Amino acid sequence: MKPAPSVFFGPSILDRMVQAVEAVRDRLRRATAALDQAGVLYGIVGGNAVAAWVASVDRAAVRNTQDVDILLRRSDMDAATAAMAAAGFVRQEVFGVEMFLDGPMGNPRDAVHVLFAGEKVTQADAGPAPDVGEAEPRFNEPYRIVGLEALLRMKLIAYRRKDQVHIQDLIGVGLIDASWLDRVPAELAPRLKELLDDPNG
Repeated sequence: MKPAPSVFFGPSILDRMVQAVEAVRDRLRRATAALDQAGVLYGIVGGNAVAAWVASVDRAAVRNTQDVDILLRRSDMDAATAAMAAAGFVRQEVFGVEMFLDGPMGNPRDAVHVLFAGEKVTQADAGPAPDVGEAEPRFNEPYRIVGLEALLRMKLIAYRRKDQVHIQDLIGVGLIDASWLDRVPAELAPRLKELLDDPNG
């Protein structure tokens, strides 16, 4: 007997993938529009910043990301909270990480995660996060994206597996090369050299 055909009602896996990507981009645009309207300076960092820089060279090399990482000054946090609340976001602290959930039932995994400008993310970090002054609108996008040097510095400081992969993406499209070894802090240069020597991991 032939097996009964499976019946699936609802969006396909491909549709769900597209929806997930669009949801992140929508969250990014809503959050930054709210901050811009309130006059709160910020910088997009993390995977979305890497994706923007990579896309400026080769859109086919862009890697999708699940959440939105945003750089804020701690002194602006109250103003940011009010602006984000007006756009439907809910401030929450989860395991010591400040974030804005996308609505009261939002999932921390796909929230807007906050990093504080000029502060270390963890005490063990080799240096602090950059200031929001190192971010500006780029690539015809309406939101402020952190500069490449600041972004690379953040990724080298964190140096988790996903940070290494992001740096490899930047290397892969030619944005970062051996000339950058003299442009990063001396204590971070060995990490960059390791990835330059073996860009594919």
